[in-house]
Amino acid sequence: MSTTITEKVRAGLSKRYAREKRFRAYGLISISLSLMFLVLLMFNIFSKGLPAFTSTYIKLDVTLDAQTLGVTPASTPEQLRVANYSGVIQAGVQNLVPGVEDRKQKKALKSLVSGDAQYDLQRMVVADPKLIGSNQTVWVLADDDIDMFQKGYVDRNAPEADRRIKDFQLVWLDKLEAENRIERKFNTTFFTRGDSREPEQAGILSALMGSVYTMSLTLLFAFPLGVMAAIYLEEFAPKNNFFVDFIEVNINNLAAVPSIIFGLLGLAIFIQVFGMPRSSPLIGSFVLTLMILPTIIIASRAALKSVPPSIREAALGVGASKTQSVFHHVVPLAMPGILTGTIIGMAHAVGESAPLLMIGMVAFIVDVPHGITDPATILPVQIYLWADSPERAFTERTSAAIIILLAFMITMNLLAIVLRKQFERRW
Repeated sequence: MSTTITEKVRAGLSKRYAREKRFRAYGLISISLSLMFLVLLMFNIFSKGLPAFTSTYIKLDVTLDAQTLGVTPASTPEQLRVANYSGVIQAGVQNLVPGVEDRKQKKALKSLVSGDAQYDLQRMVVADPKLIGSNQTVWVLADDDIDMFQKGYVDRNAPEADRRIKDFQLVWLDKLEAENRIERKFNTTFFTRGDSREPEQAGILSALMGSVYTMSLTLLFAFPLGVMAAIYLEEFAPKNNFFVDFIEVNINNLAAVPSIIFGLLGLAIFIQVFGMPRSSPLIGSFVLTLMILPTIIIASRAALKSVPPSIREAALGVGASKTQSVFHHVVPLAMPGILTGTIIGMAHAVGESAPLLMIGMVAFIVDVPHGITDPATILPVQIYLWADSPERAFTERTSAAIIILLAFMITMNLLAIVLRKQFERRW
């Protein structure tokens, strides 16, 4: 009889151990698959985005002839700004390949360089008018099609009809390569310009500044409101009160509301009722504040609740008032958790685009915003716009902008971890 029981026990233990091994195996498989997909995603983003941090430049020898420009060194800054720089650039491009007479080929020759080249020349002359009348060597941005070819995205062996670069342009590019007139350099334009219809001229500065303004205002509004609401609900609000319970239920429900609903709320209230400036960081911050407030309140309440009751009782026991015990003892100890919840909420906000689309921040913004009421966009929306563009060059810029956004979000999450480790208390 005892032998039978022992065998049953052993059989049961064997089955239990087998189930545990299978469970561990399933867990390892799940983690491995997750890491594999994450690595594939990161590889895809970085392999497409890293080339955007360099651009193709073409070296031009230009003559800043006063007659061609229509100005002199004594001209006013306004006159210098409207001089004929395109004519100088065109003459410099024609000097690259002398003897081109066909009208179609002349147009193709001019298209080797970006339309932004004349503005680079303009800035150079406006900064130093004494350059007028001299010969200068300048490096100018190449057209996006040339840039894509130099980066290997265009197969030169493909039929001419299947690529945007003609055979005679390939001959020109080979000639320029042999003369060391083509180089790939760090793409400063990507970080110093706003959006553009031309991929080689497009940058993230306007979206980056819009993100800075919007996120700064969001933090300014959401942090004090969320923390004070959490302190009231956790420390001062009456228990078993219908009104308080109603607020708590709604806060928990709002944390699960789709973000686009907050965009509709901003459109209906802030724009249509209050008439606030559309597509501005100010209204964008209001919408994002409403979106992350439930997250901050819930995280802050959890941090306050984690403080042992003995801290409150000790403060009250030595004569401190309820307010003093909360703000002098409880809140400082709960601050690491509060800050962590706030940073996580901000990281969530910086990646959102749906609510901002509803308030007009999807607009094509070229100028860099200089205030909280200027038209602006943010990085997620800029990524959305570029992803929808048909040009191949915008694909790598989309991935590059995603890399910048990921770096920003990872930095915020690392900051949250550091704050928690720095101020963590064990009871």
